[in-house]
Amino acid sequence: MPIPHLFNIEYTQLDPMTWCAVADVGAPLHLRLWNKPPLSLVSNTLRAYPINFSDFNWQYYTAQIYLSARKNALNQRQQQRLGVRLLLQELLTKLEIEDTLDETQYPYRLINSKYYVCFSHSSDSYANNKVAVIISRQRTVGIDIETNKVDWHVAQRFYHSNEIALLQTLPTTQRETTAKLLWQIKESFIKIHHYKLAQGLGMNYEHLIPNIVVNFEQNDSLLTIIEDTESGYQITLLLSHQTVVIF
Repeated sequence: MPIPHLFNIEYTQLDPMTWCAVADVGAPLHLRLWNKPPLSLVSNTLRAYPINFSDFNWQYYTAQIYLSARKNALNQRQQQRLGVRLLLQELLTKLEIEDTLDETQYPYRLINSKYYVCFSHSSDSYANNKVAVIISRQRTVGIDIETNKVDWHVAQRFYHSNEIALLQTLPTTQRETTAKLLWQIKESFIKIHHYKLAQGLGMNYEHLIPNIVVNFEQNDSLLTIIEDTESGYQITLLLSHQTVVIF
């Protein structure tokens, strides 16, 4: 399968033993000849007068792919799967760590250094994907990156009734922001504890809602990170290179 390309890579060190990286992942790049010779010149003279293609200017472009919705979704998942692993390698290279991911069991870990690894990805179209990776030396970690809002009817279906009751008391915009961030927190816990999706989304985190409301007024949190600690866990929201610990 063609390899996707990463761009807009951002690195953040959360503590002495925890780092994360976020990037946009695009469709595979293809080369095309920008100043190409006339077709007649190529067909008539190529054998007699070989062309030195290094004399031409080349340009990368992203191929426009027209596929069925099902094939697009499959390709998107494959691109994201490759993208997070490419991003992990970029992060390890930046940290000058030579290691390999062990994918035989959860949670993922690096084979030699034993760093815990967690991936996340989100997208709103085939051409607009985001991927994230976090590694931690000392504890399991969960990460979730979400670019789309959580529809209220979806929250009502999956969230705990106590959370819904509290969310209903908030103004609409604040409720949307809080519901999205709550989804990210739930997804991160799912990755740490390996809950089934419905089970994890149905957990009651109503005690976190006041802190979310206080710290965030707009729906622009990039990602949520949860680290297991000896006393429980720490939840960090990353916003434009600024980290905010909400619990």
